[in-house]
This record gives sequence, C-alpha cells and structure tokens, in this order.
Amino acid sequence: MHMLEGDMARYGNRELQLDLCGRCLPDYILRASLASAPNSLPSLTKLSLKGAYSLSDDGLAAIISSAPLLSSLNLCQCSLLTSEGITYLADNLGPALRELYIDNCQNVCAMSILPSLKKANCLEVLSMAGISSVSNKFVRELIPVCGSTIKELNFAGCSKLTASAIKIIGENCPQLLVLDIRNLTRLKDVALGHLANGCRAINRLLLRRSSFSDEAIAAFVETSGTNLIELSLNNIDKVGHQTATAISRRCCMCLQKLDLSFCRRMSDQALGLVVTDLFLKGHSNSSVEIVGLGGNILGDIHN
Repeated sequence: MHMLEGDMARYGNRELQLDLCGRCLPDYILRASLASAPNSLPSLTKLSLKGAYSLSDDGLAAIISSAPLLSSLNLCQCSLLTSEGITYLADNLGPALRELYIDNCQNVCAMSILPSLKKANCLEVLSMAGISSVSNKFVRELIPVCGSTIKELNFAGCSKLTASAIKIIGENCPQLLVLDIRNLTRLKDVALGHLANGCRAINRLLLRRSSFSDEAIAAFVETSGTNLIELSLNNIDKVGHQTATAISRRCCMCLQKLDLSFCRRMSDQALGLVVTDLFLKGHSNSSVEIVGLGGNILGDIHN
C-alpha cells in the first residue's frame, strides 16, 4: 500500500478503483497508506470504493483530506458510512463534486445530508438507489438547486417517490441523459408525461417493475424514442402492442439495449414487430440472421 501511494503521487494518477476491497481497507490501513497525510494524493480526481464495508466516516474524512481535488466518488454499499460522513464530504468538496454514488448506504438519511448536498451545485451524477429515506420533499428541495447540471439520476428502489418528484425532475433537469427509476411502484402515467415535456435529451431510461400503462409508455416513446439508446421495461405488466409499435417506429436508429423480460402481455406478433424493425431494418448488426424469416425454418436450422 505504501508503494501504491508513492507511485500514485509520483505519476499523478487521477483515477483509482478499489471496488470490493472492504476486507483489506479498514480505517487503520487507509491511514497508513492511501490517506497517510493531507494532500498526499494531490492529483486524484476519481475514486471508487464500492463495497468497502469497513470504511467509516473517519476513514472517508481522511481520504478527502488526502485528495482535495476529488470530483467523483463511488461509495455504494459502504455499509458503515452515515449521514455525518456524507455531510463532511459535501461540505468539503462542494462545487468541485461532480459525481456521487451512495447506493444502498442504509445508514445515510437523505434529509440529513440535504443542506450540505445543496452545496454541490455543479453535480452531474447522483446515485442514491435503495436509500429508503429519499422522499418527494428531498427531491423537491435538492433538484431545483442542482438540476441544471444533472446528467444522470438513480433513484431505483426509493419507494416513497411519486409522480410529483418526477415532475420536479422534468422541470429542472434539461440536460438529464440517464434516469433509473426501477422498482418505484407508486409512479403513475402522468410521471412519463413530465419526463417527455422536460427531459428531452434522455437516452437511457430504466423503468423495471412499475405500474405504467401500455398507452403511457407508447406515448413517451413516440415523443422521446428517437434519442433512446437503452430502454428497460422489465416486469411492467401492462406493456403490450402499443409500446411495441412505438418502439418499432421511433427507436429503430439508436436503440442498442432493450429489456422486455417478463412483459407477459407482449404478443408474439408485437415482439416480432420489434425484432424485424430494430434488428433487420434498423441500425443493428447487418449480419444478424433470424431463423425462419421468409424461408424454411427446418432448413435454416439444419444449415
């Protein structure tokens, strides 16, 4: 570890990824290596410690002191971190902070970190998936402050959120490219209308296990589908022919990833429409072959 710190300082490394190193990164190891002294990592701007389950608030504070230019931090699944640690982070990095990932940090209270998080008013990525305290009030108070620069939001599994939170996002995040709102069962069709009206640049939208209707999803795709690179409709019970038709009409030139898993109302005919228009007539690999299309199925299989 001492060698790692010395090498990083010597060569000016800007990025460091130590995901799933929780067992070997307790605070005392951090203080003896990466965070041995203030400003010991002067060039480090991006750090990922996903799954560092031994990292405490004190350890995080030492890291921030050692790397004052940090602009991107992935702290997902760092189970010991509390609101105090994230508050210290936001207070010290402030406008320099561009990306913050704190998914499944269950000891973090969204409203407790809100005043400090508002200081990160140049934030581009905020990922808080699985934090149960994220509420409409939190979104309503944070997004108008930070929304103008936000490009990616992840509120998957934040089950308190309703369409009013999506309305705030639609009104304040004109540059939003990626939105993950999977497993938000309280969202209604009007939420998609708010996104279509305000977030016209979205190219990755993840909606798994929601209650949106076939008509609402189809209407969104008709309005915004030409930009979509990724669309996840996994386990949305009402997805059917209208959505398939809209996807085949509007997504044929850009869509690269489409998840229709467990969309049980999607008929064979509707799925076939998506396959032919996206994979054969669209932008996809020209060498893709569909067995049985316009020929003898048994002959194709035999060959």
